[in-house]
Amino acid sequence: VYHNMFLNSELTLKPFPLLNNRKMKEQTKQYIDDMGVNIPSIDTQVGQLSGGQRQAIAVARSVYSDAKILLLDEPLAAMGAKEGAMILDLVQKLKNEGRVSIILIAHNYSHVFEVCDRVNLLQHGRISYDKPTSESSVEELTEMVVAEYRKARTTS
Repeated sequence: VYHNMFLNSELTLKPFPLLNNRKMKEQTKQYIDDMGVNIPSIDTQVGQLSGGQRQAIAVARSVYSDAKILLLDEPLAAMGAKEGAMILDLVQKLKNEGRVSIILIAHNYSHVFEVCDRVNLLQHGRISYDKPTSESSVEELTEMVVAEYRKARTTS
């Protein structure tokens, strides 16, 4: 896990280009603890982690690399309910901390309304809907998408 966390930004012992594994392990443990991610050990190979744990490591890597914007494109795809809930909790925590701006691309509207402040609907490459989530609903979005689908079917 700790090698993956520092992908392309490995900490070295200056002036020698040797990896500072101790420091990378310490920082990785701190990052993982801060984000509330439960993994067996920071020495665990990423391939042995669940999909949710892997996704959380990828999110942590982005956040702790001082990213200003975090783009999550279907982050819950192919995940179980438990793993998906872990990622949504993580996104909510990051949002609440205000450390990074988050763009979430999702087809599951309930996920969008759970963690987002604003919702945009793209149709044919254009924003056709833009409202704060507090002024919208899953039902309203669903109606718009269904109407657009029906319109496309009758005109083709």
